[in-house]
Amino acid sequence: MGALRLLEPAGLVFGQDAHRAVDAGLAHWLAGGPAAFTLARLIEGNEARMVRAGDLPGDWLDVLARVSAPLPSADLPPGPQVMGILNVTPDSFSDGGRHFGAEAAIRAGIAMITAGAGLLDIGGESTRPGSAVVTPEEEWARVAPVLAELRIQSDVALSVDTRNARTMSASLGVGAALINDVSALLHDPHALAVVADAGCPVVLMHMRGTPQTMQNFAVYDDVAVDVTCELGERIDEAVAAGIARDRIIVDPGIGFAKNAAQNIDMIRRLPILANLGCRVLLGTSRKRVLGEMAGVPVASDRDPGTVASSLPGLELGNTILRVHNVPAMVQALRVWQGLWTCDKPEKTQAR
Repeated sequence: MGALRLLEPAGLVFGQDAHRAVDAGLAHWLAGGPAAFTLARLIEGNEARMVRAGDLPGDWLDVLARVSAPLPSADLPPGPQVMGILNVTPDSFSDGGRHFGAEAAIRAGIAMITAGAGLLDIGGESTRPGSAVVTPEEEWARVAPVLAELRIQSDVALSVDTRNARTMSASLGVGAALINDVSALLHDPHALAVVADAGCPVVLMHMRGTPQTMQNFAVYDDVAVDVTCELGERIDEAVAAGIARDRIIVDPGIGFAKNAAQNIDMIRRLPILANLGCRVLLGTSRKRVLGEMAGVPVASDRDPGTVASSLPGLELGNTILRVHNVPAMVQALRVWQGLWTCDKPEKTQAR
């Protein structure tokens, strides 16, 4: 990203109030709407200052243009989308073993699609903290029959959650539309080339270390700024390798190399990711931080917390919300859109 210069939107307004504030010069659109921001934190080096959005200095207009522009769809269904999580593993933190087996996984995938999922994310390796490493051969053996059958039964965009180039290549060959890599294409030295050659969309997630070591690296000066800058570096490397920037999706990596306080701060400050100019994927589903906040020790009981922590992602317009419970998230998304996505108010005559 070059020199650190970020505009962090704050003071968000929605719906008709957003239209009125923008028309009055008091706010600017965040990633094209439906949210607009009335305040902006200007971050340059180690210094930051808050200003009113209507009073931005002229030398920040280029940054403003980037933050205000609609985020690209990455050649996936446009608008906010719910992505169903389909773990074909025996040891995932929330639903380990529930979909372990092709028939159970296929049934679950079809149910998610019927409930309104715009995408499915199929994974054959658990990446929870301390999880065991799976060989690419075993991972592909788990994923292959599920991916093949779902491709036959549905035209919904299918994603494969993998760090391994061999699994990426094989998945794309049988109809996967998207690669979701928790290592941001760092784990496998061949991954960048596979994605670049395929010309497919890719999710670059923020993580430090590996699933086995990541919690040793949860040290940040400012988690939202550091995550944004580190994702920016991964974007730059991907673009240099031949991956089109408008096909890159970024994921702030909630629960990965972050403690509870850092996860909370990152969720609160998601609008800062607009500086990257890429679509955002947000995955808070059933994460430990939700259990700590709400006092819910069992992961599968955290769906209400998942909904509450996912909705802030919609501030960025076309965010992909990655969840286990698709029906609950689809319902919440529709209600949120009904409340805050509305037409520009009609002008009224002065009396």
